Amino acid sequence: MVETLHIPQDASKEDLYKSLVVQIVALIEHENNLIANLANIAAVLDMTFGHLWTGFYLEDGDNLVLGPFQGPLACTRIPVKPVPRGVCGAAAAEQKTMLVPDVDKFGGHIACSSASRSEIVVPLIDNSGKTRLVLDIDSSELNSFNEIDQLYCEQIIQMIKDRHY
Repeated sequence: MVETLHIPQDASKEDLYKSLVVQIVALIEHENNLIANLANIAAVLDMTFGHLWTGFYLEDGDNLVLGPFQGPLACTRIPVKPVPRGVCGAAAAEQKTMLVPDVDKFGGHIACSSASRSEIVVPLIDNSGKTRLVLDIDSSELNSFNEIDQLYCEQIIQMIKDRHY
């Protein structure tokens, strides 16, 4: 089990992610509990990047319900059906990653925190085609997320899927 996190100093965003992916694999490879793994992944991402909010929402019927996270208080339930709300609801319903450079320009954005300015949400789709959870990361800065974040966050979601679904 990994007990410390190595965060390379003065590394590029991509190099930070490359380092994290290896460490996340080591962190979750011997743990079978989904919630424990999600909690540690949220902590690793938060410790590395220090965004406003990093966490997971899990499928609960027609909603997403708050899961493990790092950051300020969050919305507890987010509707997905019949009408998705917010970036998380849209990503879950459309089953695709959402990169939002300015949340104020995203129709239906749910302002769980008024400090949130940009967001990335990555859904986990199981083998039956059902959205099981989403990784949600909010930043207090505009345009915080790009294709590098998408690539590596999707890899992290794939690791969770391979381990638990």
